[in-house]
Amino acid sequence: MNLKITPNTLKKLEQLFEEARYIIRFEKGTFNSGYCILEEKRVVVINKFLNIEGRINALTEILPSISIVEEELSTESLKFYKQLIGEAPGTPLPVQTEIDI
Repeated sequence: MNLKITPNTLKKLEQLFEEARYIIRFEKGTFNSGYCILEEKRVVVINKFLNIEGRINALTEILPSISIVEEELSTESLKFYKQLIGEAPGTPLPVQTEIDI
């Protein structure tokens, strides 16, 4: 998905993380990738010197690696989340059957 690099997109991503019960902090640090994830505390630390594009890229990189309970998301955030992960809204999740095993 091609994201527009706008403050509104950044705000949507921050809202998504907030609804997933993650805290985003913008701090000074020497992160090789521009961010750090504290999984146990559910905190994401982003380098505060990144511009909007860098912040959006860091958050979209982090998204697949964190656990998100889709039932906790608002409908707008769920739709945005599914667009980000490349799943069409309303598409059922794949179910593993005995044939697949």
